[in-house]
Amino acid sequence: MLRARFNEQLKTAMKEKNARTLSTVRLILAKLKERDIDARGKGNAEGIAEAEIQQMLQGMVKQRRESIELYEKGGRQELAQQEREEIAVIESFLPQQMAEAEMEAAIKAAIAETGAASAKDMGRVMALVREQHAGRMDMSKASGVAKKLLSQG
Repeated sequence: MLRARFNEQLKTAMKEKNARTLSTVRLILAKLKERDIDARGKGNAEGIAEAEIQQMLQGMVKQRRESIELYEKGGRQELAQQEREEIAVIESFLPQQMAEAEMEAAIKAAIAETGAASAKDMGRVMALVREQHAGRMDMSKASGVAKKLLSQG
């Protein structure tokens, strides 16, 4: 499904002469092709699965956020803006991210479900959160929230 959306978005961007969207979708497709080739080498003729595509997109967003930080420190606002525009295009393919309160509720539920009592149980909690909510929350933020909740308990 995501693969079809990438191709549709590529065609639309070409028709509308939207350079930023066009270049960003081409970057996504190039990265996807690279990942598919790697997967074929490991015996997966189909290429990577939807969940892996979502992880790839999240990684691309994370890279751009790090770049924005560096560009802003270096006083390169135009490059930081370019990265923000790319993030908007990439995020349009990802599921809607959970709000902060929704994320905290999901983590509290995972803590209750795993019976976690302290920071030692962090791995079990995060594994469950990742399994249940992959693609819908930023795992680095979720990790911080889980750590805070477990240290309070």
